[in-house]
Amino acid sequence: MNKKIIPLLLAGSGLLAACDAQQKASVPAVNKADAVAEVNGQYISKSALANLESEIAERSQGQTFPKDKLVEELVQRELLVQEALKKQLDKSPEIVEKLEQAKRSLLAQAALQDYLKTKPITDEEMKAEYDKNVGGANSMEYKASHILVKTKDEAEKLIQQLDKGANFKELAKKNSTDPAGAEGGDLGWFVPTQMVPPFSEAVVALENGKYTKTPIETQFGWHVILREDSRAQAVPPLEAVKEQLVPFLQRQRIQTMLETLRSQAKVEILLPKEAPKAEPAPSLAPPAESASPEQAAPPVDTTAPEAAKPAEPAPADAAKPAETEAPKPAEPDATAAPQPADAGEAKQ
Repeated sequence: MNKKIIPLLLAGSGLLAACDAQQKASVPAVNKADAVAEVNGQYISKSALANLESEIAERSQGQTFPKDKLVEELVQRELLVQEALKKQLDKSPEIVEKLEQAKRSLLAQAALQDYLKTKPITDEEMKAEYDKNVGGANSMEYKASHILVKTKDEAEKLIQQLDKGANFKELAKKNSTDPAGAEGGDLGWFVPTQMVPPFSEAVVALENGKYTKTPIETQFGWHVILREDSRAQAVPPLEAVKEQLVPFLQRQRIQTMLETLRSQAKVEILLPKEAPKAEPAPSLAPPAESASPEQAAPPVDTTAPEAAKPAEPAPADAAKPAETEAPKPAEPDATAAPQPADAGEAKQ
């Protein structure tokens, strides 16, 4: 990344500058001893520099920049803030609305952070989640292929062809509506929790080299499944997956909190209901290396969980500002539970 970051950062700092303008009346005065610069009599605090360093490190994946350039960035922000105040832009309806949105988003984030601080994830909870989704039944993984069709009748006819010696892979290429059909229906290696229950239950019940003698129905359609192989996973120790377990459990805790608040609140949705849009059924094929804990349960910032974060300014290498949105809770996903690493190869 080019380290001449000043103009690029300014492109995404409009909202930050506006927020600075609103906050000046309430933020404690900065002493000269605690300042890194002075702009027209206004001191810029050392904490502002530390916050900017943290912001840049997060947005540039740990890359650092010279302090003098970061201080210059803060000086330019302060100049813009002072110019905006001089023109009374902080009183324009558009800016007032954006400031209120930013305030509410930050308060929502603070509420979630406070909740997680007062109700931290315990060692017992991590151990229970580890036993449930890393060891136990999920210590086995399976390699399977499938043929997905729209009707039970189509699936039964395919099974009849297999009974007569037809090649499974060729039937999948010709008949499957799933994207994996182009690869002969190959789903690669996966653990049971990565698939919808009817599908995974059928795979577990089969023997290696056998296919289902009756069609299996899921929300995607009707499946004929071939279990190709199975193997035990090398289960990582609890300490090795704690970093993935904690944010996963935090999401669950946040979701429970939000559901409780919603059930206790009086909520009326005033927008008219939209007709549901038909969406193509997603492939059952797990993503590459999908059994790794990082991808099965993506880690989030434990101090500001993904579900709690308001939208941030554009990255340092993007030249447009980002809109601030209210934080949205992460949707629970039954297939998103952490899985052990080194689960083997998987195909898209």
